[in-house]
Amino acid sequence: MYKNDKVIRRYSEPFKLKILDELSKGKHTKSELCKLYSIAPTTINEWIKKYNRKDLMNTRVKVETKDEISRIKALQKEIQQLKKLLLKKDLDTMVLDSYLEVAAEDLGYKSVAELKKKLSIKP
Repeated sequence: MYKNDKVIRRYSEPFKLKILDELSKGKHTKSELCKLYSIAPTTINEWIKKYNRKDLMNTRVKVETKDEISRIKALQKEIQQLKKLLLKKDLDTMVLDSYLEVAAEDLGYKSVAELKKKLSIKP
């Protein structure tokens, strides 16, 4: 057998509907059906979408209190402020480095590191 040889499985419409019926009646869980019939969970999810069986989809319900929501909003606001401060700090550092390059050149230093050493600026 070659490396790229794959087994392609095709399932009939009645078989797909049978699987969805078993899932909806609660005879088996999705993971049990996957093991029983050697079907990937993503395949069953595709069938659920194809046949518009949203009742069988896993749903995520997120329960939050007002305190949690306000805390999340405050944290998001703080993150935005910190991002702005970090950007400003990076820009300030870039400007300082540019000034030092020009100053080193104008004052006749061989490198910016030499100027920083003379001025006792930490690298």
